[in-house]
Amino acid sequence: MRVLFATSPHKSIFQYMAPVAWALRTAGHEVRFASQPAFCPTLTQAGLTAVPVGRRQNPFRMLDFVDPEAIAAARVGLPAPWDVAADPARATWDHLRAGYELAVSSLREDNFPMIADLVEFARHWRPDLVVWEPFAYAGAIAATATGAAHARLLFGIDVFGVARDHFLRRRAEQPAGERTDPLADWLGGYARKYGAEFTESMTTGHFTIDQFPRSLQIEAPQLDYVRTQFIPYGGPATVPRWLWKRPERPRVALTMGLTATDVYDSYTVRTQEVLDSLADLDIELVATLADAEKAKLRRVPDNARLVPYVPIHHLAPTCAAFIHHAGAATLATVARHPVPHLSLHYHWDQPILADKLTAHGAGLDLHTSRASGQAVRDAVQRLLNEPRFTTRAAALRDETLALPTPNQLVPHLEELTARHRTTPA
Repeated sequence: MRVLFATSPHKSIFQYMAPVAWALRTAGHEVRFASQPAFCPTLTQAGLTAVPVGRRQNPFRMLDFVDPEAIAAARVGLPAPWDVAADPARATWDHLRAGYELAVSSLREDNFPMIADLVEFARHWRPDLVVWEPFAYAGAIAATATGAAHARLLFGIDVFGVARDHFLRRRAEQPAGERTDPLADWLGGYARKYGAEFTESMTTGHFTIDQFPRSLQIEAPQLDYVRTQFIPYGGPATVPRWLWKRPERPRVALTMGLTATDVYDSYTVRTQEVLDSLADLDIELVATLADAEKAKLRRVPDNARLVPYVPIHHLAPTCAAFIHHAGAATLATVARHPVPHLSLHYHWDQPILADKLTAHGAGLDLHTSRASGQAVRDAVQRLLNEPRFTTRAAALRDETLALPTPNQLVPHLEELTARHRTTPA
């Protein structure tokens, strides 16, 4: 079958999608990957065939024109309407409706450059299945225009599906004349433009591909979730020579992800304070630091190794504990190994993931507003000295590896495509 992937031009989102695309490709299916032209080198670097659609556009362009205080405020937590996934008490009609109005305004602007070209290519190539990430509604529009089956592929907690579930329930409670639906109105306009009608599947896909075990996920009850293992892909990587040997002391890793410096202006922890707090512990600390953050340091402890990047899927198995930002990809990579976590979380779905990880018993968490050097030191010592954390991390590892691999998922994707596709085979 023919499978068309669609993604916004954001490397960290694309990297969640690449292993599923590889699995379909190596199973013999034709795969194409669509995004904005400037992003195509990232797609082809992963060995995938790119389809440039629309015009060049930086998804974070508006950050250059917004007051820094507004950027900082927007960075904390989840924006409406998706914040109801973290706090269901917020799921009032007024909050959800207003949140969707703002969200659709942003989604419309981000998807508009891709839609026309993506539909044109889909009508030419006639995909059987379209796989899109939750910000790339252009994929749902193209699938609807051509009768293809389509699926969302998640890159973390399904805040989108959960918010939609709350919205639909609250909307049904409103008087008939007041049941506004900004998302359906926007998507429905495109459906009609291309000769189709809006269906609810345009908002969340015919089904949802989820790469996280149930213990780390929040589900929308009305959706069809198809689970698979998260397979790490971080782009080109080289294993350094120092990683060829087992560490002589317990190795503790520290990473705060790429988004903090690629999108925003800094980490949300005081890196120097954290390094200093661990300086006298009998450990080998491996910290992946962006150059901009490294330049701020006044000193580097003798037990610390600072590197700009190292493949986490090779580093994690050598560690006795792992400190991270609760970014979904980092967390899911470490979860493939019996390594306890310390989550220093701050924004988007990080607090939800960190809370679930701690509830599972596989680690501890601190919001970065509370992540003082002493608090981090105390948590690391607990992870190293209390065996229950390693035991629970091993249980999470077993739950993760019990899921089907992307290769094992392919036959099920074939079945679901045949069920939902309305175009001729």
